[in-house]
Amino acid sequence: MNARALVYSFSPKPNFPPDISAPKRSLGSGFRPVTPVHQFLVNRGQYCCVVRVSGERRGGKVFADVKSEAYELSKKAKEELESVADEVSWLEQFPKRWVIVILCFTAFLLCNMDRVNMSIAILPMSAEYHWNSSTVGLIQSSFFWGYLLTQIAGGILADTIGGKQVLAFGVIWWSVATALTPIAATLGLPFLLVVRAFMGIGEGVAMPAMNNILSKWIPVSERSRALALVYSGMYIGSVTGFAFSPFLIHQFGWPSVFYSFGSLGTVWFAVWLSKAYSSPAEDPELRPEEKKLILAGNVSKERVKVIPWGQILSKAPVWALIVSHFCHNWGTFILLTWMPTYYNQVLKFNLTESGLFCVLPWLTMAFSANLGGWIADTLVSRGVSVTRVRKIMQTIGFLGPAFFLTQLSHVNSPAMAVLCMACSQGTDAFSQSGLYSNHQDIAPRYSGVLLGLSNTAGVLAGVLGTVSTGYILQHGSWDDVFKVSVGLYLVGTVVWNVFSTGEKIID
Repeated sequence: MNARALVYSFSPKPNFPPDISAPKRSLGSGFRPVTPVHQFLVNRGQYCCVVRVSGERRGGKVFADVKSEAYELSKKAKEELESVADEVSWLEQFPKRWVIVILCFTAFLLCNMDRVNMSIAILPMSAEYHWNSSTVGLIQSSFFWGYLLTQIAGGILADTIGGKQVLAFGVIWWSVATALTPIAATLGLPFLLVVRAFMGIGEGVAMPAMNNILSKWIPVSERSRALALVYSGMYIGSVTGFAFSPFLIHQFGWPSVFYSFGSLGTVWFAVWLSKAYSSPAEDPELRPEEKKLILAGNVSKERVKVIPWGQILSKAPVWALIVSHFCHNWGTFILLTWMPTYYNQVLKFNLTESGLFCVLPWLTMAFSANLGGWIADTLVSRGVSVTRVRKIMQTIGFLGPAFFLTQLSHVNSPAMAVLCMACSQGTDAFSQSGLYSNHQDIAPRYSGVLLGLSNTAGVLAGVLGTVSTGYILQHGSWDDVFKVSVGLYLVGTVVWNVFSTGEKIID
């Protein structure tokens, strides 16, 4: 095809319009100029381009005259072109790694929505089925039976077959178990305990799978912020669960909480399967420049074939993680499962007030977790060692809750008690930039297994703490409950600062 194209290439725009005429080349007697059939403008920032294409078939050759002329678009045309360019640019350039982070955030939001709804629903359920405090503690702890079983298994599966499949399984499994909870309660206490344990099985794989995925997608310079955002999904999930559960219970009865919350998991499941990948290497749509950034950012690049258990268990920082995770989760899970009961029995709030006042501490956690993540990543980017940053953040995460829990026995008003709870959990959330980020620091290839290992200790703390709280309340007071938590926070502070590190110790 013979063609004649006049291309006005990218050049700064002065204040006169383009001249799209150009001297014609002599192309031989057989060449006949033709009327242009295409003419359009392209705008990119400070540069513009006019293209006009016309042609005729001649010997299979393409002829082109190129002339660069500067010009200025009208204001309206420029605004229209820039709006289209900006829209395309935003969609194309939004980092895929942060799409993965947002999807993980949403999964964790659903995770805690489905977990805390029992903390509210247990109040009308215990009245209907005549359960005492020990039975309530047993029901609350049954979740952790299943949760405990799949921590290490979930880490092994995520590190070997990929985090995408494991997290997808976990979400759909716990969503179904949530929806079955009212039916199980009607059948009897043993059935309810089994279904709650089944729900724990699904949620037990979530944290190891997520940790595996982010170890492959997130560079170390963004690690604290990414993990803080994902874990804040748990806090927002708690807020959502505590805020909507009382309304649903009053309007439709307590079973509606489990049916409505459980159904949301299927929506997430469909989006996750279509958008997520276990690693950047498996994503065919990932832009090359982002893949280069991720792979250069000290992330785990290969799947694991064999778990070096001897090497893992021989390292003191690993045991610092395990012990600290136990100490941290004892207090955290007591507040998670027993806070509405505390508000109802001690502060004399009704069901709706208990749910609403539970929202404030979790909102505080969501804010402070992301604040801590930003502070931690900023310190690392300014040259502060990762070890020092992890120790600072986790020390705040231990000593802050310890201080505010000790103040609960000295306050005389419900408002001050709620404020102490909020401050306790707000400082607790700095742990997301401490021990919860440390698995990827010390063993990025085995971060799923390592989180499963340490979180197993954390789940044991949740089981023992939840059951023990019911026993303590039958024979003692809430002050006794908080004293145990404070003691463990202090133990964790010492162990963490003596034995932890932020350097890679397992390759």
